[in-house]
Amino acid sequence: MAEADEALAAIGVLPDAEIEPAMAALQLARLDAPDADWRRASDHVSELARDAAAIGGVMSGRPTEARIGALAGLLHARHAYRGDSETYDDLANANLIRVIERRRGLPVALGILWLHCVRAAGWEAYGIDFPGHFLLAVESEAPKGPRMRQPRYTLVDPFAQGITLGNARILSMLESRETENASIEPGVTRPMTTRGVLLRLQRNIVQRRLMQGELRDALGALEGMLLIAPEVVSNWLDAAELNRSLNRPGQAVLCLERILETAPDSEAARIARQKLSDLRRGGG
Repeated sequence: MAEADEALAAIGVLPDAEIEPAMAALQLARLDAPDADWRRASDHVSELARDAAAIGGVMSGRPTEARIGALAGLLHARHAYRGDSETYDDLANANLIRVIERRRGLPVALGILWLHCVRAAGWEAYGIDFPGHFLLAVESEAPKGPRMRQPRYTLVDPFAQGITLGNARILSMLESRETENASIEPGVTRPMTTRGVLLRLQRNIVQRRLMQGELRDALGALEGMLLIAPEVVSNWLDAAELNRSLNRPGQAVLCLERILETAPDSEAARIARQKLSDLRRGGG
């Protein structure tokens, strides 16, 4: 998959604002499904962008709920995308090519299609790293008046056909994941970078491969994360451990040395030095 690797390495040096999330996710998907028809999926993503741009032209200046509803109509009514609650842990739900083929996926996979369409429509949006469930924040109408300088955002659930979420629904979602005293803290709805959204998507593939005991495939998926975000040292630690498990000590050493080069004073570097010492003593 040299072509995909080259595309992902190019993404790895781009500023975050220049990353096109859906196209990047397709390149990641190729690593785990090399025989899939990624070009057909790419054509579909381009079609979505054209339709979303047309919606943006018609809906400009309309209320936020109406604009979100129009994109929900495109993705969920016209193209029948939905969250896969029946086979949630299916590996295909985290691979954007397969998601496009099946019209089903995880919240973050569907959220990437939403991000793609919102931006094609000419509006602003970002991912929300909500506990256990990816959400999207779509910019509301431009604030009015001299004191209203900060934009407002409306939360959208791409897994639930693009419904908008108020505080009561968000609190209910938090309560379903916590035993008591759930509250909407500021960090719960903090924005994600585009690169962070892609890493969250790809991490699902890595985790599912590991659950199935497919270490080599897990490493292949993780290597995609290293290409698009080479500065995330925790991923190099994971890659070192997988290489060690696959009896590839030389590759494990290279991963650990990369951490020392990237963040020599970090906690990850301390761990890397210990692991390097163990490897060099033959302790694995």
